[in-house]
Amino acid sequence: MRMYMPPAFALHSQEAHRVTLQGTKQEVFGLSVLEDDIIRVYHHPDGTSRHDRTWLLTDIDGNVPTEGRRRDDASAFSCPQYTLTKNNASLHIETEALDIHVELAPLRLTWHDKQGQLLARDLPERAYAYDLRSPNVYHYMERTYDMKFYGFGEKSGPLNKHGRRMRMLNLDAARYNAEHSDPLYKHFPCYITFLPETGSAYALLYDNLSTSTFDMGSEHHNFLPPYRYVECEDGDLDYYFLFGPTLKDVVQKIARLTGYMHLPPRWSLGYLGSTMTYTDAEDAQEQLKQFAQLCEQHQIPCDMFHLSSGYTMKDDGKRYVFNWNRDRIPTPEEMVADFHTHNIKLSANVKPCLLTTHPRFQEVSQMDGFVMCAEEDTPQLDPFWDGEGAHLDFTHSETFAWWKQQLKTHLLAYGVDSIWNDNNEFTIWDDEARIDGFGEQTTISRSGRPLQTLLMAQASFEALEETHPTQRPFVITRSGCPGIQRFAQTWTGDNDCNWHTLQYNIPMGLGLGLSGMPNIGHDVGGFFGDKPSPELFVRWVQNGIFHPRFTIHSWHDDGSVNEPWMYPEVLPIIRETLEFRYQMLPYLYSLFVETHQSGLPIIRPLVLEFPEDQECHDASFDFLLGSHWLIASIWEDQCRRRPVYLPEGSMWCHFETGTWYKGGQTIDCDAPLTSLPTFVRENGLIPMGPKMRYVSPQHDTSRSILAFPSPEGGTHTFTLTEDDGNTTGYKHGEVTTLQLSMSSSKEHIQIDVQLTQSGYVLPYRELEWIFPQGEDRELRGATRVTLDEDGMIHAYTPIPSGQ
Repeated sequence: MRMYMPPAFALHSQEAHRVTLQGTKQEVFGLSVLEDDIIRVYHHPDGTSRHDRTWLLTDIDGNVPTEGRRRDDASAFSCPQYTLTKNNASLHIETEALDIHVELAPLRLTWHDKQGQLLARDLPERAYAYDLRSPNVYHYMERTYDMKFYGFGEKSGPLNKHGRRMRMLNLDAARYNAEHSDPLYKHFPCYITFLPETGSAYALLYDNLSTSTFDMGSEHHNFLPPYRYVECEDGDLDYYFLFGPTLKDVVQKIARLTGYMHLPPRWSLGYLGSTMTYTDAEDAQEQLKQFAQLCEQHQIPCDMFHLSSGYTMKDDGKRYVFNWNRDRIPTPEEMVADFHTHNIKLSANVKPCLLTTHPRFQEVSQMDGFVMCAEEDTPQLDPFWDGEGAHLDFTHSETFAWWKQQLKTHLLAYGVDSIWNDNNEFTIWDDEARIDGFGEQTTISRSGRPLQTLLMAQASFEALEETHPTQRPFVITRSGCPGIQRFAQTWTGDNDCNWHTLQYNIPMGLGLGLSGMPNIGHDVGGFFGDKPSPELFVRWVQNGIFHPRFTIHSWHDDGSVNEPWMYPEVLPIIRETLEFRYQMLPYLYSLFVETHQSGLPIIRPLVLEFPEDQECHDASFDFLLGSHWLIASIWEDQCRRRPVYLPEGSMWCHFETGTWYKGGQTIDCDAPLTSLPTFVRENGLIPMGPKMRYVSPQHDTSRSILAFPSPEGGTHTFTLTEDDGNTTGYKHGEVTTLQLSMSSSKEHIQIDVQLTQSGYVLPYRELEWIFPQGEDRELRGATRVTLDEDGMIHAYTPIPSGQ
């Protein structure tokens, strides 16, 4: 390493939205004012861009062309006017939201908001250094000890990453330690800085997919003030400063830049069954058939099953993507049809690497469709699943099209409903391995391995979209980077079976949500290790139903299988918990719609809703489902009571008992094995539906609104969104939205429902409002009111005319 910091820069040019500086070795440094609160900053050590395209930032319509977008394309932004003040030693850039002071010798930026509050400052000694002997680039910033660092995508440890050093490199991290292991499966070069003293927040999104290091205070230097830094091993330094001012504002801006979550089919919110054991069995088709039958036998609701890669195994014991093992699954079309008879969809596992013994290897090789060796025009070979193989190059147009065609011919033609992109980290160890780059050849290091993952997801998405144009595609991916949310759902990989994993998977998912990837979940019950104890399994299921993705999966060392009925003694609890998941779907689906439109995560750390409460700043394990439902999971054996902190600034109602508590305190709460402690924020409204065996409009014919009016009074609204749940009709107005509102005082409660959009015929004609036990205030706005045997109020309001 020979780190070099240019001693000085000078103003080179000023354009409509861009200020360009030039260094003593002809380096180029630029600032682009894209919005008053969004600034692009880039440093080209070579004087020109090393990689002038991006796949992370969307165009004005929220899309990215397959071949990428030019980095200097600012057409998605308003590019407002700004003020530039110059003198010999510095520049000053002023927008409606930010003041940026640019020191020229040495170069560093200082950021203030319009109230004069300091937001961020570069470290002067090495702010924009680069390596003279390698393509490494750096960004050093000052750090204060009170800063909170959130996001980073899928990372181990607590929510706040202050003091951590993390590497961004997609890796097949099997059996990872959820508290300490790094790197993991995903590459999200983006994080949020929260300043507790002022409540301000901003994000730094680095548009660089090369292997990177994010040091948030792990490294110390005796002669420097506290600092943090980012090191990218290739490409340019190219980042976006996104000023909130609030945490919520920042999260929404990340989604605006990288794209909003694709709205999946409603059935994907149900229980998604999975295990490798069935497809690896000699009688795989019979085993798979029995799963659907056992769901019916044990009255377990289920909407999809993951078809693991055993279906592709040939006689040599190796797995060959797009190959059906006809000994294990003699009639794939009948197998798929049998699942459909039980109203269960099927998602097929696919992998982006072909072993050298794959029957299609030469076909792809002849079209140069693989990632290629650095020095030779031969496929780059790396270890992969029982052999050696070459990874497909999705930046090659023919490979991209070939992949889609194979999906259509070998899977979708049989009726497979969904594509499961697995083992897609592209663990190619030679950084100089070459890719086509859509006609502009480059290395796997410079373009970034995650680009392959992103394009693989896009290709799978398009194959489904082209096969069923009116249906919503559903793609699942293990690996990913910013932008993956436009195409796929994800999970946190092959976790281990223990209480520790259950606990630390929670902040891992919360970090993904803050990074723009909200549709996430974990392998419930643990993928590796021995089978969970009955109690661990129950607690994992109870935690899992409150996540966007709910899947029970396993490949246990002891040969056991995680299944809902694996322990008869707790089966009634498991069944009731899964049934509750299905009852929650109206609330959960409305949250999905909100996320699709706003970018706010579905599950949220407490700090996102309560940034003023210092107790929430480092809270990592309790979380909110939406803005109002606090979930307090259990991650210890034999735990029957646990302390729960209730955020300050709100009253909280215990979901089951109806007991109210003042926020800003820790209460000691019962935690029976039958349920988790959960609390609803004052004036919360939670729409619920009926119990169902699978998601179906024909059976989803009622709505109950669980209402929690504050004893102190207040107001709240919730938008309940209804559509057919399967088609793309919602894009064309085929959706109905009901605005539920409730206001209360100490004497009375007023409820109301307004029809704000009417494009889908509702399967119900009234709403039932249910209030906590003990509520006795005068109720207004209902057409009729009843009391149940427990003394709970049930009020009814008709759907407004127009439906």
